[in-house]
Amino acid sequence: MSFGGFDQSQSQRPISDINVTPLVDVMLVLLVIFIITAPLFASSIKLNLPNTKTAVSSEKSTALILSINAESELFWNDIKIPPQELETRFKALAEKTPDMQLRLRIDKQVSFDKVAQVLSAAQTYGFTKIGFVTTSLPVSNPPSVQP
Repeated sequence: MSFGGFDQSQSQRPISDINVTPLVDVMLVLLVIFIITAPLFASSIKLNLPNTKTAVSSEKSTALILSINAESELFWNDIKIPPQELETRFKALAEKTPDMQLRLRIDKQVSFDKVAQVLSAAQTYGFTKIGFVTTSLPVSNPPSVQP
């Protein structure tokens, strides 16, 4: 009396189907690792940004990112440029896209004189949307709202 559903009379032969489950598992792990590490490579300029308590902007727009590191070197969208070239680049960009947003990433060690020169050059060529990029401080115990 046989209780199983297996037919003992057929010969044993290897299964020729490919098992894709391990392949899918490995690919999902690689995808998660890529998603986690991709933001770390967004900017490679070492800056010590000031810490502030600010709201994070949810607005997505194209913007020029101008960085100044501790040695007062200028970076135009992460590309190092000489200081003499800044005004010509501002002029060319203002002619092409006059409503461009300018985001300044400035190291804590940079003197205000250098920042004032960059702001003056930007305003000379019509940049009115200028923002400073900082690192956010964690908000501890946010105030509760009473109904």
